[in-house]
Amino acid sequence: MDKRTPPPPNQPFPTVKERTKYPKEINTYCPKCKHHTAHAVAVYKAGKQRTLSWGARRQERRKHGYGGQKFPELKRTAKTTKKALVKLKCRTCNYTIERLGIRLRKLEVGA
Repeated sequence: MDKRTPPPPNQPFPTVKERTKYPKEINTYCPKCKHHTAHAVAVYKAGKQRTLSWGARRQERRKHGYGGQKFPELKRTAKTTKKALVKLKCRTCNYTIERLGIRLRKLEVGA
């Protein structure tokens, strides 16, 4: 079916994937070893942001003063999902590769 044509009235639009299962270990190319090896899989999680970083202090300064907020504060995000970042760690040399995953609500490792 072409993307531009709407589906028939009795079928709803395809929804976003709720959750996808990913294996704990996959066999893929390691750029350090220069051949395919087993890699351990983990989902990337961002660390805690520093409140006293230069960008945070600058944003705080822009919010205050005469005139108030410099840019409108974002109330609602446009997207309902994020692309999951997958970390692959080589079993032989411990080199870590980050691979951008697909857009989904939750990625489950260890299926």
